[in-house]
Amino acid sequence: MNELITYFYYGCSTEFQDETRQIEAALKSGVSEDCIYGDKITGISNYGDRPEYSKMVALLQPQDCVITEDLTRYGRSMVLMLVEINNLLEKGVQIKTLDGRLDTTTMPEEIVRLIVGVMGYAAEMELKNLKRRTSEGRAVAISRGVKMGRKKSTTHHQFEEIKAMRLHQRGYGSIAKSLGLSKSTVQRLCKSSGI
Repeated sequence: MNELITYFYYGCSTEFQDETRQIEAALKSGVSEDCIYGDKITGISNYGDRPEYSKMVALLQPQDCVITEDLTRYGRSMVLMLVEINNLLEKGVQIKTLDGRLDTTTMPEEIVRLIVGVMGYAAEMELKNLKRRTSEGRAVAISRGVKMGRKKSTTHHQFEEIKAMRLHQRGYGSIAKSLGLSKSTVQRLCKSSGI
């Protein structure tokens, strides 16, 4: 019979977040250092692109345990989270969270699925509320005259220089180099203005 192993998975949502706190918590809970896996997933990343999570899942055997800080480490939405947790439960894997909200080693399966569903719903509602508040804040800022979006990468003066250089048959790369812009920026500006 295989030895049961406890794993820990951490997640950070930006390159600037530090995983040290989560790793220290894993070590305090008794997880071996070589059984700690984690990924940094930005807001624009596909949540399926978690190479370390995938490595860990491939190692899991029935009755092994996965500990995470909280259930949000399994997915950004209730659906993603439930799919991941159900996949683990189907493999016979135990799940614990450091926040104490879930411990499948001590709960009947029906209660586990109920708790996961309710917590997933609550997390998704909070995310929707956050998006709504952000959208409302953006609308207020725009009404006050705040410019939103990326700042223009070129000035009017640079655009006039690009036009003049194109009239003298200068290439995109040459123009970009002399103005400190990227070649693609120069190409885009020329094509959009027909020069």
